[in-house]
Order: sequence, then structure tokens, then C-alpha cells
Amino acid sequence: MENLFEIAEHCLFDGDIAAKLNHTRRAKQLCDAGALAFDDTGRVLAMADTVFPARPILAMPRDMPRRRLDSDAGKAAFFHALAHIEFVAIYLAWDMVYRFRGLPADFYRDWLAVAAEEAEHFEMIREHMRRYSVDYGDLPAHRGLWTHAEDTVGDVLARLAVVPRCMEARGLDVTPGMIAKLQALGDVPGVAVLTQIYQDEIGHVERGSYWFKRLSAERGLNPEQHYQTLLLTHYQGKPKGPFNREVRIIAGFSDHEIDWLEERLHE
Repeated sequence: MENLFEIAEHCLFDGDIAAKLNHTRRAKQLCDAGALAFDDTGRVLAMADTVFPARPILAMPRDMPRRRLDSDAGKAAFFHALAHIEFVAIYLAWDMVYRFRGLPADFYRDWLAVAAEEAEHFEMIREHMRRYSVDYGDLPAHRGLWTHAEDTVGDVLARLAVVPRCMEARGLDVTPGMIAKLQALGDVPGVAVLTQIYQDEIGHVERGSYWFKRLSAERGLNPEQHYQTLLLTHYQGKPKGPFNREVRIIAGFSDHEIDWLEERLHE
């Protein structure tokens, strides 16, 4: 029987894109069939040794050019940026599985399912941007998401607070606007891709909320108070708004948490 943590190691420490997608797909199939072992291997390689593909060239977010959607080149850059976000999200989900041991089996099942959906999203976007004669790696990309993961390497609660409940939750705020812009431009396939991703990402953020609250409570912490503490400690600057309150509630945020985030915008 194959082991989840060994597959995770292959996905994180091998930069081959096709192999990563195949490993992720196979792991989910094995898990669904009850043919995947969750025994801790005891081996955890350093996050600093994670291997990414040689391309795209990575830059800081502030150094990335602006992407306008009123030209094919702008659309290609837009979808390439989205493809990179989804590609890094595969790593984020696998690192959640690999790095934090001794948790319930359902935790690992949930984040494996997230990794599989992120891989599907990446492939969907990659296929769509080929309409504009661009493949993943042809353009530069930013490394912002992975930096947040590095900053929370030693604490699963910090990782859950900052990655799914801050960075990924931001997608719940901005994606409806992206979909509206593509609708106005008549990009029907692009709208379909973003709509599917948006629906799935609500579930990803909800799983982050669920596990943050559950693990916080198990450790005797007040989840809402600890969420605030972790964001103040691990997130540089203020959270970005405005916030999609209705959808964030569906994804496991409380009104009090959203109120606090809104107050932070005006401090």
C-alpha cells in the first residue's frame, strides 16, 4: 500500500510538473479507494529544500507588470498569473499534508482533496491560456504565496490562519469582479473556468476555517481571538478589502471576524 507522506514528498521535492500532477491525481484515487496508508514515515525534509520548476522566473509581487484584459497579451498574462497561483496552491496543500504530523486522518484527506482540486484548476487554466499561445512558464510569476507558507512553517494554526483564511479567502472577495470583467469581454470559456475555481475555493477556505477552529479549540484557544493574534503576528500589513461577507460566512468566517478585518482597514 502506498503511503501518503511519501507521495507528498515526491510532489514537494521534484520540480517536474507532469509528475506532480500525476502523483496528485493518483493519491486522490488511492485515497478514495481506501488504498492509501497514513502511517507517519518520520521523515520531514526542510521546507527550504522544496523544488519548483526552473520556469517561470519568480519575482516579488511589487515587480510584476499590471495586467489589462483589453488585449490578447493582457488576457494571456492574466491567466498565466492565475495558473501560477493554482500551481503554488498544489504545493501549499501538499505541504499542509507533509509538514504537520500527528493530526486526524480526516485532516490529511481534506488537504489531499484540496491538492487534487488545485491540480484540476491549474490544468483548466493552462488549457485556456493556450488559446493565447502561452504556456505555463512562458511569463514571469510572483512568489508571494509561498513566502507566507515559509513564514508559518512551524505552526499549523498560523498556516491555516494565513494561507486558507487570509490569502485564499482574498480570492472569495475578488473573483466575482474578475468573472464580471470576463463576461463583459465575451470570454465565455474563461468565465466557466473562473466560476468553477470560485465554487471550489469556497470549500477550500471552509476547510481551513473548520480545521483552524477545531484545532484551536482542542488546544484550549479561543479561535477568534487566536486568529487575530496570528494575523497580527504573521501577516505583514493590513488585510486587503473590501470583504465578500456573504461568501466568507459560507466559508466559515464569523461576522465578528469580518467586523474585525474591516476595522483593521481603517486603523
